[in-house]
Amino acid sequence: MPRYLALAALLLCGVAAPALAAADTARVPQPAATCPEGADWNMPAAPLHIYADTWYVGTCGLSSILITSPQGHVLIDGATEKAAPLIEANIRALGFKVEDLRIILNSHEHLDHAGGIAQLQRDSGATVMALSAAAGALEHGKGDRGDPQYLSIEAFPAIPHVKRLKDGEEVTLGPIRLTAHATPGHTPGATTWTWDSCQDGRCHHTVYADSLSAYTDDVYRYSDEAAHPGVLASFRQAIATMAALPCDILLTPHPDASQMWKRLGPNATLPLVDETACHRYGEAVTARLDKRLADEKATPEKEKAAR
Repeated sequence: MPRYLALAALLLCGVAAPALAAADTARVPQPAATCPEGADWNMPAAPLHIYADTWYVGTCGLSSILITSPQGHVLIDGATEKAAPLIEANIRALGFKVEDLRIILNSHEHLDHAGGIAQLQRDSGATVMALSAAAGALEHGKGDRGDPQYLSIEAFPAIPHVKRLKDGEEVTLGPIRLTAHATPGHTPGATTWTWDSCQDGRCHHTVYADSLSAYTDDVYRYSDEAAHPGVLASFRQAIATMAALPCDILLTPHPDASQMWKRLGPNATLPLVDETACHRYGEAVTARLDKRLADEKATPEKEKAAR
């Protein structure tokens, strides 16, 4: 039996590698049996098998995705600084070693997805990789005024060295092959990751779509073309790019954004595989962007007054 199937069976029985996790469970809170909608970012969650080589090792409120191989593992997102020990405990609970992480990737350069990466990098020795537009912010612990939430978002632990990637570049490790898609808008370096997960000869296109949410610090205005030339057009193009991707399994940095807790685990009520998921996600984030633009139009002098 393939290792991922054996581990998945253990997880469904609630007995996944207890001896391996003993040291970690002594120093981190026990995970919730189920994760409620709107859960706290740092609420511990039990690790879950998603499909084939792909696993959920994040918290109830923030995703962290583990992709495994005999040559080592890839982790996407490190959640918050406080969540790093929870992610490491989940990796060990699955029977994997944190030290076997070879590559750490990121969806975007905010504390709720990059805050734990510095510790995860130290503990694993993995190489952190990101698009060039995100790398500087990751190395400094915060972006600049190009980030729509610059004035309201807190800094996170700086990551000493980040390998720069280009839009469309592939990241490979053994049989794992991921592609970075630039999807700027939520932040300048926002990235959507895609890969194929294969099990028993059946492969599913997996998409880890960035947040693509039009949140701001209420000073930044997406509609201010003079202050932020090309940003709005790039944002709309990013949404279109994501929505058009081959997409069987949709995952998101915030689980609630794509109803992940209704699609993962033994108590799932919705199908995990849904070829329309990325398209519908695109419609939802477009509606929220249009709402943000309407709000900006209703308060045209707000940014000028704040400058």
